[in-house]
Amino acid sequence: MQALMRWRAGWRYPTTLLCVSGFFSTVKPLEPFLIPYLTGPDKNLTTEQVTNYLFPIWTYSYVAFLFPVFLLTDFLRHKPLIMVQGLFLIIEYILLCFVPGLTAMTVLQVHKNTAMNFINYAVVTATEVAYLSYIYSVIPLEHFQRATGYVRGAMLSGYTFGAGMGQILISLAGVDYYFINVVTLGVVSMAFLISFWLPMPQKSLFFKGKRTTPPLKVQVQVGGPLGQEGPKEPVMYEDEVGSGTSKMENDSAGCAAWCSRENVVTAGHMLWQSFRESYSSRRLIYWSLWWALATAGYMQVFNYIQLMWDHIEPSAVSSIYNGGVEAACCVVGAAAAFSVGHVRVTWAVWGELALGVFSAVATGAVFVMALTSSIWVCYACYVLFKSCYMLLITITAFQIATNLSMECYALTFGINTFVALALQTVITFIVVDEAVLGLDIVTQFLIYGGYYGVISVLFLVRGIYSACANYRNHERKERKEQEGGAEVTFVERF
Repeated sequence: MQALMRWRAGWRYPTTLLCVSGFFSTVKPLEPFLIPYLTGPDKNLTTEQVTNYLFPIWTYSYVAFLFPVFLLTDFLRHKPLIMVQGLFLIIEYILLCFVPGLTAMTVLQVHKNTAMNFINYAVVTATEVAYLSYIYSVIPLEHFQRATGYVRGAMLSGYTFGAGMGQILISLAGVDYYFINVVTLGVVSMAFLISFWLPMPQKSLFFKGKRTTPPLKVQVQVGGPLGQEGPKEPVMYEDEVGSGTSKMENDSAGCAAWCSRENVVTAGHMLWQSFRESYSSRRLIYWSLWWALATAGYMQVFNYIQLMWDHIEPSAVSSIYNGGVEAACCVVGAAAAFSVGHVRVTWAVWGELALGVFSAVATGAVFVMALTSSIWVCYACYVLFKSCYMLLITITAFQIATNLSMECYALTFGINTFVALALQTVITFIVVDEAVLGLDIVTQFLIYGGYYGVISVLFLVRGIYSACANYRNHERKERKEQEGGAEVTFVERF
């Protein structure tokens, strides 16, 4: 019993719960088959309605809610937003299951009729930032790297398991899409239930609150008296300066101080200082620029790839393997991302060139997907494209995180994602939305390939320049060392 209490008091308990919750929230067997489900007899929508009407609405709602949800996540200290995400995941799949036709899908994606329906799917996607940042507010700094690996691994395992399960149910068991949707609803409901047991963080990154007592170092003794079993592992509540502090007041006075004008002004000042620190380095600006540009293009390809597959090989008349392909993407992408930590490369020197080279590979993959008539070639190019992105986003996140504090990294993550979504919104409005161009899926992918081509050229030029500049600096440094050594030798001989 005491061992269990020590485990619950340590960093492994919240990490384990978050991993389990993240696993179930990403096990979505229906997701790789969403387009065949919407355009099939269950919903009876046309490809044009899904492409040019429904998906743009999701993009607009996502970008509208991301930054407010980011601030609300920090203000409410993560856990409430994780629970909201689980609740609206359930609502999403209930609507997919039981509300038919275009009206239902409009309610699901846009939510014009009521405020609750309007924020549903936008909250599901926007509150992912709460899940990804929760762990940093409840565990000590020395466990960040291990906990991050566990949390990311749980999400990736959930995606892989869900996609693989969906493919097996369709290809081997011949299960209907509707029943796969019901299975997905049951699985994501588990994530919502587990989120209730997540510990509530005692601090936020920017909204620090107001204390009614001076800072003290508080140790919570776990287990019996010291005389029985010896000293137990204490639980330390660290404050923002690292000296330890008491918990926040839970009474009405504490809540008033938490929402006070002084606290809001302080949070705004910290946000501004973190923003200046995050983007004060030219190198970090370049990494953030690639993050925003590439993520916008990646999300467009990810959102519309099922429509491209359905265009090449219609799901109504042929077997599809979308789930198997998504599972393969997760495995290959995870291996590529994992390799970053084991390849001895000076990313500060060669990283920008790597961004350009692999972005060029992704460009070729997108063009081939647009022009090929073979579904297997399209599948292979999609795996290549997604693996390149997962590799490069891992390098980018690592380079940014190693040069910033946790507050600055969280803000940079939010701003970069927001800029990416803003770019995606512009692309969607011009290229996809039926109110403007409303292009067909092949033309869209040709534009996405050109977009990635521009990114690759920009970072190839920048990467070559950086590599040449580093080489010249290295030569200049060696020459100075040789000249200095020659002078020392001459003086010694004299």
